[in-house]
Parts: sequence; structure tokens; C-alpha cells
Amino acid sequence: MKPISAEMEAHLAGDVSSLCSCWRIVRGDGVEICLTDHDQNIEFEGKSYLSSDGYDRSALKNSVGLTTDETEIVGLISSNWLAEADLQNGAYDNAEIFYFLVNWQDLSMGSIELRRGRIGEVRWSHGQFSAELRGLGDAFRRQMGHVITPGCRADLGDGACTVPLEALGQDVSIKEVLSDYEFELEGYLASGHSMVGGLLRFGDGANAGRSFEIIDFDGALARARLFTAPPELVQINDGARLYPGCDKRFATCRDVFANVENFRGFPHVPGLDALLEPADG
Repeated sequence: MKPISAEMEAHLAGDVSSLCSCWRIVRGDGVEICLTDHDQNIEFEGKSYLSSDGYDRSALKNSVGLTTDETEIVGLISSNWLAEADLQNGAYDNAEIFYFLVNWQDLSMGSIELRRGRIGEVRWSHGQFSAELRGLGDAFRRQMGHVITPGCRADLGDGACTVPLEALGQDVSIKEVLSDYEFELEGYLASGHSMVGGLLRFGDGANAGRSFEIIDFDGALARARLFTAPPELVQINDGARLYPGCDKRFATCRDVFANVENFRGFPHVPGLDALLEPADG
């Protein structure tokens, strides 16, 4: 049961209520966005909640146990509190959200806390976005510890892998922009490493400092296709650094990177086929 003030309880017991909803979004960089569906801005507990017609929410769902409570907030990218670049840059990834009700006619009654959680999956298209709000119970669904799999758990170049990734990178530049996702590179030198699953990190231009995963690479034509499009316009001659990828197989770790001692997988564990195989004799 959610605690509320006696004044709020009496208001709810009346025939007519004057409630409005408020959202407070706290991004990872510390930026706060406060919104309300009331037709005027609201000052509550020292924060200004912006009246905005650029968002709406789905119905709330409450459940018993550790099942994740979820709702969804939908809005317009053209709203005065959100830009598409913020979504593309991941500014709202895992942002914390507080959702509550207040009586706009008498804010001294306090609030009715409805939900607290974090933003999950974010999607956007055609000038509209939707963000999934995951309740606090979602933390109990996260995988803890290590999972035994044939593939390596480490990422190429991280502390568990220890491969000197920076030494394997090479400086390139954009020779031709083929699409929002695909680019032809100048200065690429063929090597024994696959670039699929690797990174293209821009060193200058509008996307300087941002890294993007390579989903496909044509070494003969020096063409890289990215998993996601850069948020800013890529220009010819933009400088970047190209890093190889790893398919996390034992053979790749052994033959390409000579890093078997740091392999974080279990390549010799029998799979499902071995478990289902009938006994011999």
C-alpha cells in the first residue's frame, strides 16, 4: 500500500478529483527532465514540471512477486524537451524515472507515488519515440555471475581479454558516403583480422569521439557497414580509427590472436546434441 497524506486521502474520497501526473527523468549525465500532463507548468518540491503535449503513457501494470512491472511513455521527437540526437547518443539509456500524481489545485497535499524504475528499450521513427519503463523488480531478473558457453565471454581488448586492441587499430578516413550506415574508407590496409564485429571510432567531424559497431565489411572495396547510423552527418575526409572484431570462437582466439590463456569460454563442454545422442551399444 502506498502511503499518502490524510488530505490527499480525503480528496480521493470525494466525488471529483483534480489529479495530474508528473514524470521526473534523471539521465546518466545528471540532466533532469520534469514533465506533467497538466495544461500548465507545476512547481512541486522545488522542481518545475513542464506542461507538455508531446508525451503520453500507457496504462500502468502492477504484479505480485518478481515479475517486472512495465509501462510505456510515448512522445514526439519535435517536443521542446527532447531531440532525436539525444536518443541516438544514448542519453536516455537506463535513465531513472519517478512517476507520481499530485493535486494541481492544492500541491501541499503531497504526491501519490505510482512508479519508480529505469528506461529500458527505446525506439523511434517518423518523428515519434517510445520508451519502455521497467520497474524496480527488473533488477532481480538480471543475470548474475558467469554462464558456461562455448564462446568467449570477454570483449576483444577488455581487461579479461588483454589483447592490445589499440595496437591493432589503423587510422582511416571517409572516402565516400554510400548511405547513412555504409562508408568507403581511405587508408585501409588489409590484415589477418576480420573487421566484422569491430569498431569504427570517429576522431574528428561531427561524430568525433563516438564508436560504432561494424556489422559487415568488404575488405576488397574497403567498405564498412555499421550496425547503427551515426547521429550526425558523416562527411568525406572525416577521420576515424578502425578496430578489428572477434567472433569469440576458441579457434579464432588461438590462431588469430594467440591468446588462448585468456579465453573466457568453455569450447569443450558438450552441447545439446551430445546430451540427446543415444548411448552406444
